[in-house]
Amino acid sequence: MRSPATIEARGWGWRHAGRREWAVRGLDLRIEAGERVLLLGPSGAGKSTLLAGLAGLLDPSGGGESAGELLVDGLSPSAARDRVGILFQDPETQIVMARAGHDVAFGLENRCLPAGDIPARVAAALEAVEFPYGAERPTAALSGGEKQRLALAGTLALAPSLLLLDEPTANLDPDAAREVRSVVARAVDRLGATLVMVEHRVEAAVPLVERVVVIESGGVVADGRPAEVFAEHGDRLAEAGVWIPDLPLPLPPLRARPAPQTLLLAEQVSFTYPGGSQPALSGVDVGVRSSEALAILGPNGSGKSTLLLLLAGLLRPGSGAVVSGEALLSGHGGEPIWRWPASRLVEAIGTVFQDPEHQFLTGSVRQELILGPLRAGVARPVAERRADELLERLRLAALAAANPFTLSGGEKRRLSVATALATAPSILLLDEPTFGQDRRTWIELLLLLAALRDSGRAVAFVTHDLDFASALADASLQLINGHAAPRTDAALHPARS
Repeated sequence: MRSPATIEARGWGWRHAGRREWAVRGLDLRIEAGERVLLLGPSGAGKSTLLAGLAGLLDPSGGGESAGELLVDGLSPSAARDRVGILFQDPETQIVMARAGHDVAFGLENRCLPAGDIPARVAAALEAVEFPYGAERPTAALSGGEKQRLALAGTLALAPSLLLLDEPTANLDPDAAREVRSVVARAVDRLGATLVMVEHRVEAAVPLVERVVVIESGGVVADGRPAEVFAEHGDRLAEAGVWIPDLPLPLPPLRARPAPQTLLLAEQVSFTYPGGSQPALSGVDVGVRSSEALAILGPNGSGKSTLLLLLAGLLRPGSGAVVSGEALLSGHGGEPIWRWPASRLVEAIGTVFQDPEHQFLTGSVRQELILGPLRAGVARPVAERRADELLERLRLAALAAANPFTLSGGEKRRLSVATALATAPSILLLDEPTFGQDRRTWIELLLLLAALRDSGRAVAFVTHDLDFASALADASLQLINGHAAPRTDAALHPARS
């Protein structure tokens, strides 16, 4: 077993290629061997950049610029790569093989582990994360949360002396998130590794750590034991966007709304992915109504994202149908949504995918927001005005010229929401809209979506964030193993019933 790693930053900074602003600058920080640290800060503060730097993944030859020193056990991170394991914010960037077992083995093979030792390490890592399938499971058949669990198995299999976790439970349902945190705790105990974790579910993460470090604009603004940091700095940090345990979240204001009408109706829809042995969705009925928000809930792999894609007209049901309401397009109420041409879909339905990068098409944030309206026939001055308004509202104005693929995970999510809003659709469908958001941007998204709902738009969203569902949703649909069981308003808002 390796000894745990020591980390030191001395005036360290990094500027991404093509960016004017530094992601991190002037960072001074020391983490002792074996410490367990929760790294906090508002969205865009540089948390993920620091983790990438520690993992040796930032290369100035690619156009980025570094400053100061960043050391792992006194070595440059590139020289210490074999001591470090990292779980990225987006598991899609970490899964490279077609089968689950092969994916876990990939890192071990690259470390030149003896071939005879690899199968046992793979099996142990899959068991450690309670992976629900065998090693032969196709990675393309996994849900987002299942992919995250598999990526964690690949990281743990390396037995690193420094374990870096970038929001390890972001795509997991509450039960699975608890299981993964338990897995992480056991793994760190067994490895004796130094742990640095970025996590927005702060209250749940605190029991795993002994120290909290808060960074903002590159510098350390708070550092100490969790209880002391939150007691002394909690109000100021919350205002900056840092999640603080036990601090109440606001509810959107109550407004009069237009009478609801059904805009989309799914009738006994089922869907099985090519090569799948079981339906991802089976016999689901649900309506999406104007002036209402619908939360689609359920554990990982229950069919939530599949249902959202069916409602968006991006998948053809294996059986059943998704049709528009008469209020959406008069005279076409019975036509299946999947038959609509792209131009018609983009005008009526805005979709935010689980992976925001799947919908980025241009080289700058501002152009990304202008593109959709222009394709929908909106005049350029109107499209530009909408783009600028959304940039300000979602705190992306400073990033208007940045390449969308260089944003942080939370910034990418806000941009994906903004691109869906830019075409002013009647229906907004979102998959995990609060992923990667700090407290401030979470509240901004809540207020923005509530205002759209109250103006007469229809909002339906997939989420594991029960606080967000409780604050925004008027109704919910619970999915379990591809089957639906409606929930009542009282189930979403027990305190209000």
